[in-house]
Amino acid sequence: MNKKLFVISGCSGVGKGTVINRFMERNKDFILSVSCTTRKPREGEIHGVHYFFLTKEEFEQNISDDKFLEYAQFAENYYGTKKKYVKQKMEEGFNVLLEIDTQGALQVKEKMPEAILIFIAPPGVNVVTGDISGGLRELEHRLRGRHTEDEATIQKRLSQVKIELERSKKYDYTVINDDIDRAVGEIENIVRTNVAK
Repeated sequence: MNKKLFVISGCSGVGKGTVINRFMERNKDFILSVSCTTRKPREGEIHGVHYFFLTKEEFEQNISDDKFLEYAQFAENYYGTKKKYVKQKMEEGFNVLLEIDTQGALQVKEKMPEAILIFIAPPGVNVVTGDISGGLRELEHRLRGRHTEDEATIQKRLSQVKIELERSKKYDYTVINDDIDRAVGEIENIVRTNVAK
């Protein structure tokens, strides 16, 4: 059976991590892709399990050798996904799930057009018309409800959310996370449709 790469993205506060964890528990033929990073390991993080920890020099050499499906730089550190790792896991018989932001996902689609892009959106996004205003309101409500961020941080996150929701229009599928089990079931249907091809 043909193994595929599925890329999942979603806005901050949409519950993406919970959906992915539930999906992975139920789908043992999937493996979660391990990214490379130049940041220092945090306590308890294991090389090759949580991340592949590279030096800045090693990472930049991989960039010049075109070894990444996607990469980005955040706060002085690089993050990226190696082509070889993804292809190796597919050859070993796994479907691969990659959890990255929209910018990285669109880079992946350029290099691997057969990759399936799934965006997890908040309730209120109209998948048919592409209207994102309801989704923005829902996420703002969730972010404010946490009471963990100041106003400047909330505004910064919301402007990032707007960019992500706009980019999501280039994805193959949008799944609304209004109920975790329903969202996971919808992703499983997408997987069945595409793996059967």
